[in-house]
Amino acid sequence: MNKRKLNKCRQFSEQIRRKAVEEFRSGKYTVKELADLYHCSPQAIYKWIHKYSPADSPRVNVVEMSQSTDQKVKDLQAKIADLERMVGQKQIKVDFLEKMIELAEEEYDLDVKKSSSSKRSNGSGSTTK
Repeated sequence: MNKRKLNKCRQFSEQIRRKAVEEFRSGKYTVKELADLYHCSPQAIYKWIHKYSPADSPRVNVVEMSQSTDQKVKDLQAKIADLERMVGQKQIKVDFLEKMIELAEEEYDLDVKKSSSSKRSNGSGSTTK
């Protein structure tokens, strides 16, 4: 007859668990050595470490080099300066063209700027005969 061996469920006090975690964190023992010492599985030791060690508690860490952040800021500032320079150049061109239109109207006595109330031209006429 084949009898299976039953695994006994062992319960460890919080004090013992904390002591095991402290021994692991101090570097005295490895997880495997602690598992052998306390006659439990390495997974149990890892659970204790996770539970009783604040340094190993799960959290999200954002790792970013401070130089990369500084570089991003410098790049964005340079881009802003380029865009402001482009806007300034466009404004100068607009001012120049408006002045040219104004001078042309005075010189040739024309209304180059059409108002919205003026009648639109039909073009050069019909192309069919």
